[in-house]
Amino acid sequence: MQEFERKQLLERIEREGATVGAEIPDEITVQGEDIDLRSFVFEIKRRDTVPAGERERVEQAKRNLRRERIERKERIEDGEVSYERGEDLAEAVIGIDRALNALEQLGPANLEKEAKTQETADQKRWMKFLRKALGHEDADSGTGRAGRGR
Repeated sequence: MQEFERKQLLERIEREGATVGAEIPDEITVQGEDIDLRSFVFEIKRRDTVPAGERERVEQAKRNLRRERIERKERIEDGEVSYERGEDLAEAVIGIDRALNALEQLGPANLEKEAKTQETADQKRWMKFLRKALGHEDADSGTGRAGRGR
């Protein structure tokens, strides 16, 4: 690969907006493991949020994709590949960036819903505490006045 070709490829993958219109690869080998990248991203993206049980899986996938992006970019930087192979690597890097962008746009969860759920739970605990403190709730049964019928 010629020096100017290498620079063109590197500029292309670093260009802002490089992922606009780019396709997420159907399948990609990341850290020696074949991944159905497109279906994984769409499966997670379809939910709009990352469920608690999936968060670690998604974070690990993002870490692996970032690592793979760096390795592929370094192969282009080294210039030890043909221009055709460099183009393939650049397309893969852009596809990885597209997948990372899609995964990064997801919030850890629906924050408004999570905040409302937390607020509701806090209110229930507070009301239970007040009922108990004011003697309106039997400590054992959860109903009635403490000490009633004893």
